[in-house]
Amino acid sequence: MQPLLNNRYRVIQTLGSGGFGETFLAEDTQMPSKRHCVIKQLRPIQNNLQIYQLVQERFQREAAILEDLGGSTDQIPTLYAYFQSEGQFYVVQELVEGQTLTAKVQQQGLLSESSVREILVNLLPVLEYVHSKRIIHRDIKPDNIILRHRDGKPVLIDFGAVRESMGTVVNSQGNPTSSIVIGTPGYMSSEQAAGRPVYSSDLYSLGMTAIYLLTGKQPQELESDPRTGEIIWQNHALNVSPTFAGVIDRAIAYHPRDRFPTAQEMLEALQVGAGNFPPTMPYVRPPIVNTPPPAIPQNTISVSPAPTHQPTNSGNTGQKGIVVASLIAGGLISASIIIGFALNNKQQPQPIAQSTTSATLNSESQDNTPELHQGRSQLPNNSTSSTIPNEPQDVLPSAQPIIPPPRLPNFSPPPIPSPSQVDRPSPEQAVQNYYANINQGQYQTAWNQLSPTYQSNKRLHPKGYLSYIDWWGGRVQNVSIEQVNLVQASAETATVDTRLQYSMKTGKVVPASVRLSLLWDAENRKWVVSDAR
Repeated sequence: MQPLLNNRYRVIQTLGSGGFGETFLAEDTQMPSKRHCVIKQLRPIQNNLQIYQLVQERFQREAAILEDLGGSTDQIPTLYAYFQSEGQFYVVQELVEGQTLTAKVQQQGLLSESSVREILVNLLPVLEYVHSKRIIHRDIKPDNIILRHRDGKPVLIDFGAVRESMGTVVNSQGNPTSSIVIGTPGYMSSEQAAGRPVYSSDLYSLGMTAIYLLTGKQPQELESDPRTGEIIWQNHALNVSPTFAGVIDRAIAYHPRDRFPTAQEMLEALQVGAGNFPPTMPYVRPPIVNTPPPAIPQNTISVSPAPTHQPTNSGNTGQKGIVVASLIAGGLISASIIIGFALNNKQQPQPIAQSTTSATLNSESQDNTPELHQGRSQLPNNSTSSTIPNEPQDVLPSAQPIIPPPRLPNFSPPPIPSPSQVDRPSPEQAVQNYYANINQGQYQTAWNQLSPTYQSNKRLHPKGYLSYIDWWGGRVQNVSIEQVNLVQASAETATVDTRLQYSMKTGKVVPASVRLSLLWDAENRKWVVSDAR
């Protein structure tokens, strides 16, 4: 008789195998029901004591994340157990009885627009929740989405971080890093293929999955525009409405800044049927217009502003007739890797990812000194000062002066604030909002609060937005505001001094003082940062 795994689980069948290990259908002999489950066996790619200990730590952390996710939504498989045996790592998860999207298309043909829309509408809230936990799935594709038999809901399986943990190595400096890239070619965005995924990288993969369901074409079968890199797919799906196609097009935009910043915004676009939302608009400084105040009626009271039938958890198909076994194969990117990318709410920013093929990643940077975009860091006396790049955000200047109403004989009504004065936040608020967006991983929102001139500063952003998220998502874990002081403000400009404290991913804490110059964008009703010193 075949020995039990962990003296408990009897393997019924192998569902798939790959470079990281194998996936099994098993029964739990210690449960009265002998319930079936999915077990994924994972092997470290290097076999020495130091690496094993590192992998063990990361494996435990990622398993805890899987437990949290599976316990909070029924569209992610529940984690039953995890254990180690003879140098191997095992994850035991709920078996999802259903059919992968790949199997559905192969057996039933192309899906209609309404069917694809329903799948997206049911999956996007799950992604929004995952991203709110500072996790990027990194391997969304038709094989990793199972339509559950009992209710038809899509279930998301096979997260990437546990697999990434198995790729842990020690670099030439003696520091742990990953030697693999998680993801599937074609369904991976360009920044994820480069090892720097952001939250919208998952939306890109979801958009490419939707295209497969509508066209039956794998990404490698589709052409792309050689000038822009955009995928050309609509000629294979002529019955898709323009608004729905617009949502998909924005989700798969080549550059992250042109995509939906969050899963929630993509969901809202699908629900209202408005997919053609423009990407970031160029900033145009509005002309100065002196508009006389409106006449105030006599007895007006002032109002103060209100404060294949086989769900394969490994990505490989098992034998026919076996119900799809869903396993969130690789856990999720660890919070320590992701935390700088987002104390997320909505946006896209980044952990490390790459294709299921083993590939070498760049070693972690040993330069732990912030480069707060032209901000001068104030280091302790025994530290060396360094420049730290600082990027501010949507700050709104102080309210315009209120012109009092004409004095009446025996009655002097108080002034009434105009709508622009009520809606216009202060420059200090704008600065605080900017850094709050960064801490929440809303890098696209924060980036859009920089003026085009500042965005195109080649010294600070040699690669544009990718340089920006490389700094904020890759090196900075958190930035706290110690003090914000308004130096000057007019109708169009403001200057704000800030005292900040940067918590770097290396563990170093770096204080900095930065002077931010702001411009008022009247058209979009927000402050934008034009400089930081």
